[in-house]
Amino acid sequence: MASLKLNSLHLPGRPADTRVVVAMSGGVDSSVVAALMKAEGYDVVGITLQLYDHGEAVGRKGACCAGQDIQDARRVAEALNIPHYVLDYEARFAEAVMGEFADSYLHGETPVPCVSCNQKIKFHDLLETAAGLGASALATGHYVKSRPGQNGWQLYRAEDKERDQSYFLFATTPAQLEFLRFPLGDRPKEETRALARQFELAVAEKHDSQDICFVPTGRYTQVIERLRPGAAEEGDIVHVDGRVLGRHGGIINYTIGQRKGIGVAAQEPLYVLKLDASRREVVVGPREALRTRVITLRDVNWLGDEHFDTVALGGKEILARIRSSGPLQPATLSVDDGAVTVELAHGEEGVSPGQACVFYAAEDGGERLLGGGWIKSASGGAWVTKDRLTTAAPSGTREALVAGPR
Repeated sequence: MASLKLNSLHLPGRPADTRVVVAMSGGVDSSVVAALMKAEGYDVVGITLQLYDHGEAVGRKGACCAGQDIQDARRVAEALNIPHYVLDYEARFAEAVMGEFADSYLHGETPVPCVSCNQKIKFHDLLETAAGLGASALATGHYVKSRPGQNGWQLYRAEDKERDQSYFLFATTPAQLEFLRFPLGDRPKEETRALARQFELAVAEKHDSQDICFVPTGRYTQVIERLRPGAAEEGDIVHVDGRVLGRHGGIINYTIGQRKGIGVAAQEPLYVLKLDASRREVVVGPREALRTRVITLRDVNWLGDEHFDTVALGGKEILARIRSSGPLQPATLSVDDGAVTVELAHGEEGVSPGQACVFYAAEDGGERLLGGGWIKSASGGAWVTKDRLTTAAPSGTREALVAGPR
């Protein structure tokens, strides 16, 4: 029997015979994806995840997966005449994402909860639900390009680099990529919004979500204190030369690289260099001490064609990205005695444990996502006496610092 022709989603068979679940957040992007799939004749089912505080979030703008956004997703599904289901994942989300977020801050880290949500909820639990409904694919409104390669599906940065969300998808597994589809990866945001108007979607002029979805006020410390009562323990603010400069009300109120609101007066500009949870210390110092060149990673996910250990043992040249909106810079990825490190060619300021370091490779088809890992530690620009921070000091400073007071 002759093989079936592939449809626009690179799946065998006619669109009418292909069920696609669309993850509908209630925003413009996912709504357009649902409309596009419906217009192409696919058997579309919309699913919205109720993730947190549904009652408290009703009517609040600037978030996703709660309140008014669920209502908006329902309205779009009704207009498109597609089945729509709301799944209650509040308990799962609270444990797997919100709890991890709070604990990460308590350990002096800077977490990226959107990656965890994709990894543990949307591309795990929701994907399994979609498969259980008989779907051949799960489509989302992420701005990232995917295409089949010789060894499976591959991810690339979106055509619209300002909207590219590949950073948040580094933990996606090869098996998940086989099932996922991202119809907006080749479109600029302006085109997506124009399509929303063309389809006469009620959300066509809706603003994009900006905040972390479960931080309604933007003040994440309030969420941490609610989830982990007593989390804000006082401690010392310590200069890298050993001087105690003052007191703080909890390390959860600080982030690596912070300049303003530290709470101490000094003749020199001070930046937060390290958050030592075990000592409850906020370590501060000059800006030059922020620059990092060597990063150690944990829980690395690899999406390249070659076996990871084989590639990294010899050192692999990559492009690395530390922040979702940050630049890509040349780097060397390597493995030594089980430890995965990335050496940045130009360095980066304000690198914090808990953040992600994401790998790319420049190819003819664009910058391909090779995976990434969570930052365990960073070094290369910081300097201090004793064991607060380690690595080489700027010329002429280390000797004086070692002799300085504690």
